[in-house]
Amino acid sequence: MSSNGTSGETGSEGNGVRIGTVELGSGGPRVGVQGLGCMGMSFAYGPTDAGEARATLERALELGVTLYDTADMYGMGENEKFIAPFIRAHRDEVVVATKFAITLDPDDPAKRIIRNDRAYLRESVEGSLRRLGVDEIDLYYMHRRDVNVPIEESVGAMAELVAEGKVKHLGLSEVTGSELRAAQAVHPIAALQSEWSLFSRDVEDGVVPAASELGVAFVPYSPLGRGFLTGSFVSADKELGDDDFRRTQPRFTGDNAAANAALLEPVRKVAEAHGATPGQIALAWVQQQATARGLAVVPIPGTRKRTRVEENTAATRIELSKEDLALLEPIAGQVAGARYADMTFTSAGRE
Repeated sequence: MSSNGTSGETGSEGNGVRIGTVELGSGGPRVGVQGLGCMGMSFAYGPTDAGEARATLERALELGVTLYDTADMYGMGENEKFIAPFIRAHRDEVVVATKFAITLDPDDPAKRIIRNDRAYLRESVEGSLRRLGVDEIDLYYMHRRDVNVPIEESVGAMAELVAEGKVKHLGLSEVTGSELRAAQAVHPIAALQSEWSLFSRDVEDGVVPAASELGVAFVPYSPLGRGFLTGSFVSADKELGDDDFRRTQPRFTGDNAAANAALLEPVRKVAEAHGATPGQIALAWVQQQATARGLAVVPIPGTRKRTRVEENTAATRIELSKEDLALLEPIAGQVAGARYADMTFTSAGRE
């Protein structure tokens, strides 16, 4: 697996090959080169088969996936509760990451509020510890940045949790390069999590170089474009359920969806050449950014099915050629529509 700068494969498990490992940041935990996003098991993507989702957690671990990603706002704490039995059963084998900073308005569930203040952080970490049933959170992210609170103040409060033994390592999500540098000056940051995929590459302008310079690992969320890059759906408003979050995202609806679906042709072409699926090519591209950009990259594709975990982890063994990369390069610049309907909840515009 020279494409992702990892320590290599560690043998077989069942009918699959275990993925390699990499360190999250300088002195951070060693994890599989691909993690698992758990959000969809309880939140955002419609009904879940709980039994299959639990089996997916176990299968991922068999294949070497050790980073499991959740957040307190996924299902208002329900996602943390859902994965808790698995985390406790494999406490010495897994790294659990959760997040604070986004709360919902009880009078308007569709409205999100960002809080980075110390009091809210304290309340949030205690809730996550309780729901997960652990004494210490392995990786604790600030989910979104409240620009009204100095980042040094927020990270300083997070550092107190490390000193108290409630959190092992710190992470940030959707911050800029300058914000990451300011945070790192207060306390080591193990990982930076933001959207990064063939469809979303704005992070390459500022925060990816900063992470590389500082030795911070990058954890791309939505590396499969919320499933769009796999070809599993074309138009969210026509194909997905009313309770599916993707119906609210401009890229996946109306004329934007049709335009963006046409951009997948080179992905399919490369996939055919490798005997792979389009999703595997999208993931291989993200994994390969580790070598291209000089930093640890651990994408966290989300799934609720064992077969998808097997497919996703196999992507770590695909090496894309220069010709493949050249075919894929123009895609992001042609994508129609924003990542979210409200981009103020991202780092866009602050870089």
